Amino acid sequence: MRKLYDHLKDRTRWSWQGLSATWQQEYSFRAWVWANLISALLAVSLPLGTTERALILALGILVLVAELFNTAIERAVDHTSTDHHTLAGQAKDAASAAVALSAVAGCVAWVVILVGLFQA
Repeated sequence: MRKLYDHLKDRTRWSWQGLSATWQQEYSFRAWVWANLISALLAVSLPLGTTERALILALGILVLVAELFNTAIERAVDHTSTDHHTLAGQAKDAASAAVALSAVAGCVAWVVILVGLFQA
């Protein structure tokens, strides 16, 4: 049981370090956090159902997860080499596209939910 606790403690510390470093060094991550806070406040204040709120909140977290992966890929590629390489650029672009698509998913959910809300 002690070993499980130690592993959980280490993984929690490492995760917090990753979040903290990304918050401090990545403007995009901070911007998405603020956008998600606004989205969450709207989701809580509008007359939405539990499922709709859960979808909005989960998709907001998904955008943050995608941005963390994007940051990790960018840093790993930049650490490996600062030389321009087509594959490195494609990896960074694909990670950026993942962030964009997850944000589009969140926007689509908001549009569908708001259309349903105002049609009722």
